[in-house]
Amino acid sequence: MATIRASCGNCGDVQLTTGDVTVRMCVTTDEGEYRFECPSCADLVVRHAEQRTIDLLLAAGVALTTWSLPAELFEARDGAPISHDDLIDFHASLQNDDAIAAFFADLS
Repeated sequence: MATIRASCGNCGDVQLTTGDVTVRMCVTTDEGEYRFECPSCADLVVRHAEQRTIDLLLAAGVALTTWSLPAELFEARDGAPISHDDLIDFHASLQNDDAIAAFFADLS
């Protein structure tokens, strides 16, 4: 098993094995990161990684997990963005039983 040298924000340089590190790749954007639990302080350390670093880690035997951006990010958007006032109005509506009843009555 290969030894990997990484850096923890609290402890400085630490030595890890390939089993201690995980590479995560976003299949939508091809961006990646590696993560590990610091062996000294037990903090989770997550670092952005360039493709070259990812390739080296994978070649050393580090496990790879992939994920995708949610499809909702690519949906067309209509209308103005929600404002702070809209949120306050929504919050007030949730406190009003008559408004909630009217909303559900409109659905049927």
